[in-house]
Amino acid sequence: MRDTNITTITNFVMIGFPGLERKYYGPVSALLFFTYLFILVGNLFVITIVGFERRFQKPTYLIHWNLAMTDLLFGTVTLPRIISRYWWDNKIVSFSACFVQMYFVHSLGAIHSLILLIMALDRFTAICLPLRYPVFITNKRISIACGLSWIGTFLRMMIVVFHALTLPYCDSNIIVQCYCDHSSITKLGCGDGVKFVKDVALGFAMFSLLLPVIFILFSYISIFLVVLRMRNIDGRSKALSTCTPQIFITCLYYLPRCFIYIAGNAGYTFSLNIRIIIILFYSLFPAIVNPIIYCFKMKDIKDFLRGKLKRVQVGITAASK
Repeated sequence: MRDTNITTITNFVMIGFPGLERKYYGPVSALLFFTYLFILVGNLFVITIVGFERRFQKPTYLIHWNLAMTDLLFGTVTLPRIISRYWWDNKIVSFSACFVQMYFVHSLGAIHSLILLIMALDRFTAICLPLRYPVFITNKRISIACGLSWIGTFLRMMIVVFHALTLPYCDSNIIVQCYCDHSSITKLGCGDGVKFVKDVALGFAMFSLLLPVIFILFSYISIFLVVLRMRNIDGRSKALSTCTPQIFITCLYYLPRCFIYIAGNAGYTFSLNIRIIIILFYSLFPAIVNPIIYCFKMKDIKDFLRGKLKRVQVGITAASK
């Protein structure tokens, strides 16, 4: 009988998209590469202008800075690995590297959720308690709240990862996914402790996702009720315009996750490829779209870009004379 108390696996084989023909490896790797490039450039732009332009060092933009950082890091943690899978047919991932990737994948996802919560509370205070906003929402308090989200989550996720490491892995080493996540790894575990490890991880996931989303829903519902009671049409329009980008960003993050969860519980099953595509979509699409939203929906950033563009045009005109 196999000894299920000893880990015999030294590396994992990452399949990515099962059944993908080799002739499509090039186009898929190129698509993923340009996706990563867009994420890198867009989020580095947000990180740079908020970090170095004093006019953007305000609570709301500090929150966007943290969101951009989670998007950038998540793309960096996940995409190079799967790009190399299809670019160089490099599908072997060491045991330790897979667990490290899992740690950062789940940590950054949980941090993103908490930053969305802080963003919702920022808008709630600005619209529902406008006179108290300068007192409650300051750069220092936002920095502390975001910092605690990062530190607390990184510490909390160590428990999940070390708990998964207590399982023996002695059977299959095939990961049918584009990156190492808790579900894909622990289903390869042996012994009677697998269910308990999964249940503990599920509890942490519910805390990281459902608890923030409850407060986020409360915040935006309260905002809409306040906005509907406004008699000033211009004030109502301004309030809604400041919330629209945040609501859109939040929906991009939560709605696909809720769809997968509800569909699974309703008994609707997806093919492996469709499921992986949906997971990649809700993991990476917000990181692509968020910088666009910051640049075209945030008035201060639009004015900043217009000013820079005008100065460039004036410089070109002067040089041509």
